[in-house]
Amino acid sequence: MAEDHIEEHLDVLTKIGEKTGISKPRGDVHRDGDYHRAVHVWIFAESTQELLLQLRAECKDSWPGQWDISSAGHISAGDSSLVTARRELHEELGIMLPKDAFELLFVFLQECVINDGKFINNEYNDVYLVTTIDPIPLEAFTLQESEVSAIKYISLEEYRNLLLKEDPQYVPYDVNNDQYGQLFEILAKRYKQNAEARALILQKQLNRYAPVSLEAELTGLSSADKDALKLIIKAARIMDQIFFHQVWCSNPSLRDWLEQHADESQLDKLKWMYYLVNKSPWSCLDENEAFLTTADSAVKLLSEATKSVAGWKGVEYRMAFPVVKPSGANFYPPDMDKMEFELWKNSLPEEQKKLATGFFNVIKRESERVLDNSVSSSISECTGDAHDLYIVPYSEEYRSFLEKIAFLLHKAGDFTNFSSLKKLLHSKADALLSNEYYDSDIAWMELDSKLDVTIGPYETYEDTIFGYKATFEAFIGIRDDKATSQIKLFGDHLQVLEKNLPMDDVYKSEDVIAAPIRVVQLVYNAGDVKGPQTVAFNLPNDERIVKDRGTSMVMLKNVSESKFKLILQPISEVCIAEEQRKYVDFDSFFTHTICHECCHGIGPHTIQLPNGQTSTVRLELQELHSALEEAKADIVGLWALRFLVNQDLLPKTLIKSMYVSFLAGCFRSVRFGLEEAHGKGQALQFNYLFEKGAFVLHHDGTFSVDFNKVEDAVECLSREILTIQAKGDKGAAKSLLSKHCMMTQPLKSALEKLEMIKVPVDILPHFPIADEILSKDV
Repeated sequence: MAEDHIEEHLDVLTKIGEKTGISKPRGDVHRDGDYHRAVHVWIFAESTQELLLQLRAECKDSWPGQWDISSAGHISAGDSSLVTARRELHEELGIMLPKDAFELLFVFLQECVINDGKFINNEYNDVYLVTTIDPIPLEAFTLQESEVSAIKYISLEEYRNLLLKEDPQYVPYDVNNDQYGQLFEILAKRYKQNAEARALILQKQLNRYAPVSLEAELTGLSSADKDALKLIIKAARIMDQIFFHQVWCSNPSLRDWLEQHADESQLDKLKWMYYLVNKSPWSCLDENEAFLTTADSAVKLLSEATKSVAGWKGVEYRMAFPVVKPSGANFYPPDMDKMEFELWKNSLPEEQKKLATGFFNVIKRESERVLDNSVSSSISECTGDAHDLYIVPYSEEYRSFLEKIAFLLHKAGDFTNFSSLKKLLHSKADALLSNEYYDSDIAWMELDSKLDVTIGPYETYEDTIFGYKATFEAFIGIRDDKATSQIKLFGDHLQVLEKNLPMDDVYKSEDVIAAPIRVVQLVYNAGDVKGPQTVAFNLPNDERIVKDRGTSMVMLKNVSESKFKLILQPISEVCIAEEQRKYVDFDSFFTHTICHECCHGIGPHTIQLPNGQTSTVRLELQELHSALEEAKADIVGLWALRFLVNQDLLPKTLIKSMYVSFLAGCFRSVRFGLEEAHGKGQALQFNYLFEKGAFVLHHDGTFSVDFNKVEDAVECLSREILTIQAKGDKGAAKSLLSKHCMMTQPLKSALEKLEMIKVPVDILPHFPIADEILSKDV
């Protein structure tokens, strides 16, 4: 960064890299050895495997006249990492690139002393990579003379060897350790992978999903309702496009690129197929490990990123994504941390605070907006401040998509003969454009239609930094009237279950409302339906509606039947002791699923904190909420079934089958991975019950339920989770999850057995009815 008359101030960090709230002049920071932050930006030419280096100006106070990183600079107090990286690249080299060109590789801690002890550098460096297809012509750069004397490209291998030899012409970096050596390891691995080996790995990953065609009878729908169904499916398909955006900023471009190149090789075909399963470059069943890299990504041409050069069309770069899946998805700036968000949120008026933590808004960075709109003459204006964040409603952020969806839903609402569906479709269309979802969610709860539709922003699993932001999704099905009438019992007894929950009475609600339950045969789903498929859902998540009206449940029966047949039965044959396998049956599996969804609607939601303040479990537990809520619904669901049996509302023959079917289901859900909320929740429950002796491991590697211990263990865990939620005790939640949410040896052994015999992890649904409907004109 250029030095001017006012010395740059830097945020002072702790030794572990956390902000202290103190800022100091740059010179004082290096004099005192304070920890601080900076960015390193490497420009890498893919075709030649070369890195761009800059020769540091002789006037620099550190490593003058030595070859170094393409571009680097301190992150000034109040500034953000990515904006700094973009700005430094422009100031030092005259190249202006959008944020999708920057791939955060790792954070590098540099601790050294130079200049006879006068310059102490304790620096946390965010290391970014910009991948261009070819080297940028050197004459295209505009060098900042006070910072950079010259530039050159050098081969990756040659540069690494020079660093290993500690050549005095180059700024030293230790490439033998796990710090800066990562740069060379990542690039070497990325470009030396064997195509055949990669194809085999992707095929193996795909084989974990069992393809299944989901069928449903459309009898009971008039021709007008079938026309409405087609329009609703079209609207749902647009939900996919929004969800791709919500996952990561360059995700839509990656999707289009993979589709365009899918026919070029077997590897390209498999990349595309597995991408469609995950809807991102991160594998849901592998703890969100990336199965693609930026080297697989889309190529973008910028003709005006640098000064023009005769005969050169401009910078072609790979649209980047990080190897580690961003915890905030695309809901927040990628370089935002929790502290920045909390400081900003706490500065807002109460109504703005609610929007900041609300379901239906994204958070953006003002300095990034200014940078995107800047020309060279005003680039210096792009400085952050203490409150650089601002709120954008979904209705604005995704308007181009939502207008199309709203049009289709209004049109479908005009077609349908079902009055409650007509009300839902029109109100949901209005909500998408107004960002006010309360009335449309009430209309969804009151839906009484053969054609069952759930469409909009609901679940918050993708936001793992806070669990605040909702993703768009759609589930379209045909109501199974017979099955729906059979399960009315559960929704009607929610208040009784609430009253008898195993937690202190002070935490119980007196006004739990009976929850409508609808059983449907799924015809089509879209949006946030990646990876493992849900068998049911309990909505809405909006605490205002939960408090006023309760929740409603939808059970996807044909999905449940497919999972039981293709996954749970084979699991029981391998993991359940022979004498108890007879207890694993579909009715018990489906009944517990129903009770799981019911139990999302009871227990703590809106809570009173010790200081008297009213809050919600979601706001207090933040990123831990989803996993603990899934565990609560599961374990309290088991408790509730036993309670209903004891009240003679369910047959006593259910007891053994529900516990053993639940045990088999543990192995099914844990295979989703411990980064996924359901997988985390299931690992917590299995390990807790195993520790209590409720689950027993036998010498042959199979498991059984100890019926004498399981009831007390279930009640004990239910009480612990419910109490944590009632108190909004994030510390206790973290402790419980840390202790039990792990891949223990019993779990690991069971999963290895399932892997050996190739039991599918989940299903991959196909929707022939939707395909047929879309092939016909309205």
